[in-house]
Amino acid sequence: MKITKLAPNFEVSDIRKTVAFYTENFGFELIMAVPETQDGVEQTLSENKKYVYAMMQNGNVELMFEHSSTVGNNVLFEKERNIGATVSFYMDIEGIQEFYEKLKRKNLEITELKTTWYGMQEFYVKDLNGYILGFAEKAEK
Repeated sequence: MKITKLAPNFEVSDIRKTVAFYTENFGFELIMAVPETQDGVEQTLSENKKYVYAMMQNGNVELMFEHSSTVGNNVLFEKERNIGATVSFYMDIEGIQEFYEKLKRKNLEITELKTTWYGMQEFYVKDLNGYILGFAEKAEK
């Protein structure tokens, strides 16, 4: 067996708000979305529709978002679970200082930017659904 990609699927309560949050704050782009009717795939969100799924991408990182109303249908042991995570999603980026300053001005839930004992500059952000995203860059020596 060879694993070729990891793309987390986050359970969310509002696809439109989540897509906007990840676009505005982290530079992700919408790749595809599935409307509530589940009768096709769209590349943009229409104002008059509700959505149950969206896939977004920034560089090599791909994230999927699925509405609470459908996630239990696809992954049966997800039923009766709370939205949020006890895991963080750690991403290597370039230009961490500028990115950190930009997010800090937006008054998001964010940790301080620090240099770790293992040589990374990093910080964490809580998204609007309670998921924790880590951003890191190798510290200059």
